[in-house]
Amino acid sequence: MRDPRFDRLAEILTGYSTELKRNEKVLVEAFDAPDEITIALIRAARKRGAIPLVQLQRAPVSRELALQATEPQLRLLVRHELARMKQMDAYIAVRGSHNITEQADVPTERMKLIAKKMRPIQDHRVQKTKWVVLRWPTPAMAQLASMSTEAFEDFFFEVCTLDYRKLQPGMNALKKLMEKTDRVEIAGPETDLRFSIKKIPAVICGGDRNIPDGEVFTAPVRDSVNGFVTFNAPTIYQGTSFDHIRLEFVNGKIVKATSNQTKKLNDVLDADAGARYIGEFSLGFNPHILHPMRDILFDEKIAGSFHFTPGQAYETADNGNRSQVHWDMVNIQRREYGGGEIYFDGKLIRKNGEFVIPLLQSLNRARLLKRK
Repeated sequence: MRDPRFDRLAEILTGYSTELKRNEKVLVEAFDAPDEITIALIRAARKRGAIPLVQLQRAPVSRELALQATEPQLRLLVRHELARMKQMDAYIAVRGSHNITEQADVPTERMKLIAKKMRPIQDHRVQKTKWVVLRWPTPAMAQLASMSTEAFEDFFFEVCTLDYRKLQPGMNALKKLMEKTDRVEIAGPETDLRFSIKKIPAVICGGDRNIPDGEVFTAPVRDSVNGFVTFNAPTIYQGTSFDHIRLEFVNGKIVKATSNQTKKLNDVLDADAGARYIGEFSLGFNPHILHPMRDILFDEKIAGSFHFTPGQAYETADNGNRSQVHWDMVNIQRREYGGGEIYFDGKLIRKNGEFVIPLLQSLNRARLLKRK
């Protein structure tokens, strides 16, 4: 028996997120996801008159290819994959993971090479197609969230089928405010950060790029970041778990970086010149996501959080920083995580994870859940 929630999610991804039209070509890429959701996406795309193509990925196979990847192999792969991506109008990725650290033993230098060589595919996909990416619930994810498998599945479908339209008024107000702002100050436990976002566009993320969603992002002026920040949400990057990351900045550059994996952290930040500069600053406010689970697509949307991203800037909110790295690091400012304040041009905007100015209070968790 098919789970009707699969069909509901497929309708959102093909109708709302990518808005597929007749004769548009869409690549559905399924990473360790069940056939049922892939089939639901094929049927939903066909229902809209689109042309679906499918690629299935498996993490153990990807690991084996990565372990001894060579430049000739990657050049051939990129040529093939990029040619295909250039034929696509849309891209939908469903990413499951039975083992989130599957690639932990792939050498760092090999991961850097793969990231560098594969970057043109991601850049074309982000810049030239309508795209949406989501995780798929697995027992491994449920374990990270400290939930049973069944409870996590229920949580997943509740989060991913959120009516993002009800966030639009608050997101539009936040976008306008960010685009009028010059100076940003962030204070909290082990955090004292200052930077400018002057004249850099802000972008609304309301279910049309990532599922789950619920953020508005911009980027700091590249050389303006000073101070220090500590991230209280654990994270995984390139198969390695990182905890208690602390970054110090001087004129935009990360001059000191520590964590439980300080050497590996600095190896990533030394990937290229742009990796030690910030490419994104964002405020998250999904009312259903409260606690970190080492999955960035969820964690960066946590209610009352912000994230700060070493590496590549998006062209839609561009500060000119270029890197093969794009690593969203999350700080949760709700009271139970230690609290904190965010100021725009000296005015308090958010305190302990709650927006304090009337125009933005519709994004607060209590208000969003009340309108459910």
